[in-house]
Amino acid sequence: MATPNPTCPSPMKATSNGAFQHENPLDYALPLLILQICLVVIFTRFLAFLLKPLRQPRVIAEVIGGILLGPSAIGRNEKFLNTIFPKKSLTVLETVANLGLLFFLFLVGLELDMRSIRKTGHKALAIALAGITLPFVLGIGTSYALRATISKNADPTPFLIFMGVALSITAFPVLARILAELKLLTTDAGRIAMSAAAVNDVAAWILLALAIALSGSNSSPLVSLWVILCAVAFVLLAIFAIKPLLGIMAKRSPEGEPVQEIYICITLTLVLACSFITDTIGIHALFGAFVVGIVMPKDGPFAGVLIEKVEDLVMSLLLPLYFVSSGLKTDVTTISGALSWSMLVLVIFTACFGKIVGTFLVSLLCKVPFREALALGFLMNTKGLVELIVLNIGKDRKVLNDQTFAICVLMALFTTFITTPIVMAVYKPARRGLPYTHKTVQRKDPDTELRVLSCFHSTCNIPTLINLIESSRGTRKRGKMCVYSMHLMELSERPSAITMVHTARNNGLPFWNKKRDNRDQMVIAFQAYGQLSSVDVRPMTAISAFSNMHEDICTSAHQKRAAIILLPFHKHQHFDGTMESLGNSLRVMNGNVLSHAPCSVGILVDRGLGGKSQVQASDVSYNVVVGFFGGQDDREALAYGMRLAEHPGISLTVVKFIVAPGQTFAFGAKLIGITANKDKKVINVAEGTSYGEDKQEDEQFWSEFLGVKCNSVDSIMSEERIVGSKEDVIAVLREKNKSNLILVGRMPQVAPLVDKSDCPELGPIGSYLASSEFSTSASVLVLQQYNPKTDVYPLVMEVSDYMDMPDTPTHRWKESLVSEKDRWGWDDKMEKEDTKYGEEKNRGCNGKKTYDDLCNNSGLSERFEKECKESGEDDHETYLKD
Repeated sequence: MATPNPTCPSPMKATSNGAFQHENPLDYALPLLILQICLVVIFTRFLAFLLKPLRQPRVIAEVIGGILLGPSAIGRNEKFLNTIFPKKSLTVLETVANLGLLFFLFLVGLELDMRSIRKTGHKALAIALAGITLPFVLGIGTSYALRATISKNADPTPFLIFMGVALSITAFPVLARILAELKLLTTDAGRIAMSAAAVNDVAAWILLALAIALSGSNSSPLVSLWVILCAVAFVLLAIFAIKPLLGIMAKRSPEGEPVQEIYICITLTLVLACSFITDTIGIHALFGAFVVGIVMPKDGPFAGVLIEKVEDLVMSLLLPLYFVSSGLKTDVTTISGALSWSMLVLVIFTACFGKIVGTFLVSLLCKVPFREALALGFLMNTKGLVELIVLNIGKDRKVLNDQTFAICVLMALFTTFITTPIVMAVYKPARRGLPYTHKTVQRKDPDTELRVLSCFHSTCNIPTLINLIESSRGTRKRGKMCVYSMHLMELSERPSAITMVHTARNNGLPFWNKKRDNRDQMVIAFQAYGQLSSVDVRPMTAISAFSNMHEDICTSAHQKRAAIILLPFHKHQHFDGTMESLGNSLRVMNGNVLSHAPCSVGILVDRGLGGKSQVQASDVSYNVVVGFFGGQDDREALAYGMRLAEHPGISLTVVKFIVAPGQTFAFGAKLIGITANKDKKVINVAEGTSYGEDKQEDEQFWSEFLGVKCNSVDSIMSEERIVGSKEDVIAVLREKNKSNLILVGRMPQVAPLVDKSDCPELGPIGSYLASSEFSTSASVLVLQQYNPKTDVYPLVMEVSDYMDMPDTPTHRWKESLVSEKDRWGWDDKMEKEDTKYGEEKNRGCNGKKTYDDLCNNSGLSERFEKECKESGEDDHETYLKD
């Protein structure tokens, strides 16, 4: 009878009978796995929270968490290691971790669009090749040094290739995350980095497949040859058999209809089946999942639905297990002695030198500016999960020993950790733009165009915003209204968010939504309104963290020359009338916009203006009230109210508050004002001089209002109310709580109407009007007028000689471009094509031939896009928009 091997632990049973049956749940596979997952997720998320101020990607926290839980730190406690991560549980742990890794690499493949790689410009291709070649050569040199010192028994050829790949790889998903966090994804440096990283990623996987094929236990070269040939055959099978099958399912999943469950099941099963095939071939199961992701059709809703189904479970629960599995193999204590530490320094130096210097020099040769070239070098030096995959495969195949493995893990951690802070220090693209005049609603010439940047983050904001815009468009004799509707989407850790951000067009700014098959239903609502009204509506989408979303909003407002930014309040009203907060991050974002806005700002407290649906122009019938105390913010509110009054369905009532002679609106209290840098200071209001210079401007503008009122029939009314205390002010406002909309200034010099408020950004009057005790039906618009004296921290530096172009191209501008065709380099063919297109458009062609076709036919698309980008124009499709 055979005796069991004492060194081999017995397999674990799946489930226990419970603690009451005197069984330890940690002796069974399922409860132990559940505990491991919970511990890993909590620990890594806690580390991610600690590293968030350093702007580090979550992968850094997960790598550090894996190392700390392993034998390098907490795992040095034998009791902890044997209880939570016993050796007999590692097979189950690694199996689940690798299953999550399979689907993660499927998502990575979905992110890589081979069409964009094929269209990679010569500049990005040269940078990618330099970023692979020099580090790979240096990796080969480093491998000789390592084999001569700490890896003497390593197999030469596989070790050489593994080290070359480990030093030359660029983590595409981690790079995309860093670029998105730093708002560099759509800059020139970001676009080049993403294109080069995509080429680098594909080349690294090919080299890794070669390394795996050469690292088998059988030393016969014929075996390696068969592995390579079978791998090539599998790729051909994926291209000519699997891709058409996926394409059929994608075509049968039209926009606006749910994707059939059987299609999801078939695709996920294909991922597992292809992983089995590549594992059988001998090039690791990960390649099968990665190849399926690459050949997956990227157009249509099918790919998006797959990402939504897979990413949360994989990214949140399963993938962190892989970092712990890697961390349990990493023992930093094996790096001991001067020789080992010198090898660590050598590996880090060669990895950084090869990537940074190689990319930097080639970028300079490609005429990339110095700072941008240096930033590209550090960006391409990003490592991450793909690096860990390479190292783990090398360790599992006995190519890397414990010491070399630990050195390479620390190298990957160091190179990724330094990327964000160095790029932030080296490269920050300047936000520059031309000064513009109309930054407020109140202006000398009311017949000029009013430009509005309207922001929203959920469907509940849309009806009220559209009804407010419809009410604000004025009459035809006035200048037209142009609205930029910006959908605010929070940047998450999901790959789908990065995929959306990567479709951005403008130089670091939110991108246009021009595709007719756009899946953003919120944007479609504004597009439909624009087509049915005389308002020029241009939808946009901004994807960013709410902590710095204000940068997107403010820079877009300046580029679009907006006069006012409309923001939704951070609370929404329940059916019972109570106001519920949507999150403190939205309140902070609104406060940041108020501090940095290049124009006026309005915060809309939505209580259902016009109901929960869009109101047609003929059905608009609103009672609007403006509370006027005095000051520049109140003048802005009155100016906006006067514009609303132009609509035939609007009845405007202006209530002018007056105090008795010798009194002020402070009513004996000390007013606290907030400066642009958010320092609080006491405002001393002298008796009898309540407004100073503002008082003269108030009287002048009030006279202008009375003149407009005289010319109107019955649409504008005004009344003056004498108040002696804040209770009198509250009583007057309560009389108007049945109105549809109330407009007030943000910071009039008035005593706060409520003793304590959780929304001080609305000012002394707005914070009361936004409370549930005031009204359940009256929406409130709190306005802050732009003041250049307080704009001390602008996000866009105004440069008078900055080369810019009109945001809305006009016929005169088009003629001027044609007259300056020598400067733009247009030839006669282009001019002829452009004229032909204009004639077709005038005949009602509806743009059958896009401007892209014209540029491509003329061979000038790349040059023209470059000129548009440098000049600040939105993009070349807007050239013929009007």
